[in-house]
Amino acid sequence: MKFQSLAAHISLVLSLLSLPLAASAALYKNAADLPNVSYDFIVVGGGVGGSVLANRLTENPSTNVLVLEGGPSNEDAFETKVPFFVTRIPAQYTWNYTTTPQVGMHNAEVPFARGFVLGGSSSINGMFYTRGSSDDFDRYAEVTGDSGWSWNNVQTYFAKNEKWTPPADGHDTTGQYDPSVHSTTGINSYSLSGHHQALDPLVFQAGQELGGIFDFKLDYNDGTPLGLGWLQAAINGSHRSSAATSYLGPQFISRPNLHVLVNARVSRILQTGAGSTFQGVEYTQDINNGPLRSVSATKEVLLAAGVIGTPQILLNSGIGDSSYLSSVGIPPLVNLPSVGRNLTDQPTTGCLWNVRADADTFDPVFQEQNVLDDAMDEWNEDGTGPLVVTPIGEVVFFRLNETERTNLGLPAGVDTAAGPNTPHLELAIGNGFVSPAPPPGRWLTISTNLVSATSRGSVTLDTTGGFNAFRAPLIDPAFYTTDWDIKAMREAVKAAKRFVSAPVFQNYVVEALGTLATAETDEEIEEYVRSNSGTTAHPVGTASMSPKGAQWGVVDPDLKMKGGIKGVRIVDASVFPYNPSMHTMAPTYVIAERGADLIKGTWNL
Repeated sequence: MKFQSLAAHISLVLSLLSLPLAASAALYKNAADLPNVSYDFIVVGGGVGGSVLANRLTENPSTNVLVLEGGPSNEDAFETKVPFFVTRIPAQYTWNYTTTPQVGMHNAEVPFARGFVLGGSSSINGMFYTRGSSDDFDRYAEVTGDSGWSWNNVQTYFAKNEKWTPPADGHDTTGQYDPSVHSTTGINSYSLSGHHQALDPLVFQAGQELGGIFDFKLDYNDGTPLGLGWLQAAINGSHRSSAATSYLGPQFISRPNLHVLVNARVSRILQTGAGSTFQGVEYTQDINNGPLRSVSATKEVLLAAGVIGTPQILLNSGIGDSSYLSSVGIPPLVNLPSVGRNLTDQPTTGCLWNVRADADTFDPVFQEQNVLDDAMDEWNEDGTGPLVVTPIGEVVFFRLNETERTNLGLPAGVDTAAGPNTPHLELAIGNGFVSPAPPPGRWLTISTNLVSATSRGSVTLDTTGGFNAFRAPLIDPAFYTTDWDIKAMREAVKAAKRFVSAPVFQNYVVEALGTLATAETDEEIEEYVRSNSGTTAHPVGTASMSPKGAQWGVVDPDLKMKGGIKGVRIVDASVFPYNPSMHTMAPTYVIAERGADLIKGTWNL
């Protein structure tokens, strides 16, 4: 049977793909069906942070947990299950955010994808498994005054999270990663590419020919990630491994003390009792007509609504900069000026080259219906083929040396990265046009990513036409508003151009796409960057950790809120004071795993 549409195949594969959630008493689609029980913890958000908390806290059978997820269940979200369909995630599974006009990008409004489905952004992201550098976590420990966040001390949490898994094609992975770096006993699956790409040997030959920043790196997850290596991704055989499929998998979500309510949009946390105790949560399953419901936790409310959702909920609740809240008509309850500030993201610039017409790329999968038919049949029948991988095969992480940094305008001795093991920039290499609808031809993609951005933005409320708790907030990542950021990304584009100039590509690469082909001067390349950038979807920082007693930040190193607030912790990527020098999924799992241990320690669970 040939594949004609995604919808036509859903009925064929649901038995293999779907978690048996509909039959589980632990997942609810209607609030009226929730049991009348007292909840120890209410978790706001069912993404990485919320799924880990739900799993770990309910390991104790006497602990009752309610998870409120704003989006739908992942059980019918077919496209989220096929790794290669990452570029085809339907809009219904995202929040459909757009940034404010970006002054560093000619006032462009940039799409800003966040997951609106159980599993959160781990259900829609590129699945890159990158832990960051040892310097990243050692800086967190130094900045927060808590050695528990150091690289050495968080290794136990990487191990609790990671379940290293053989690739779908079962090929010999010797020399493609370092087994000593990895754990096979965790919960979330990670793997190497399960489908050979014809570009792979050319990439590594180019690295050998050029050397320097392109030297081979056996395993970038060892804490010293500099070099060119194989991508590791959150894939379990032929399927995406998300927080929903792993931490909320069938054996966990069926626990009688775990209750997950989907389509539950949280508006505020509510003050309960005396003082600044916030152990109530207000939510609705119908943002247009209500009703608003409330539920309380006997121990803690755990905010895991993400880098955008968490500050929005806090501001709605009267927690933030008091003068700002008063100016938008919200009675201030707790003055925490850092809420929604320090938004830090990693911009990306797409660089594409047309390659020779007979090149074996993945473009035909989305250009020719019969090729997609065959790929779907292969994926569905034996879990192999081009759909079992992400569109990216290899990554390069590299630094700019002190002379280069000085030439870009940084004072001598100043480094925007966390330390000498930490990259400033990344190249992500794909054997085709990374798009849901590639143009005719055969393509090579190199995405250049600025992983040490210095621009800082904000999340604020959109009160146009009056207050509405459910209106999308104003998201301003402030891309390229510092000289370092635009100049560093310029150097990344130069590195991508240099890579495709390697001898091995002499008879392979034909021509760069668009103005990249003619961008030669610094000014022309910077113009290309400003006109062709977007987000890597790696925002952090809007509810930052800081030392206990510090006048800045939103949470202490134990993730409890500042400002005298009781009964609330924040457990998501918003607490990172700086962006890790990598894709943020794996570090966020660490935040959640350690957060769960901190909570258990507080309550002797």
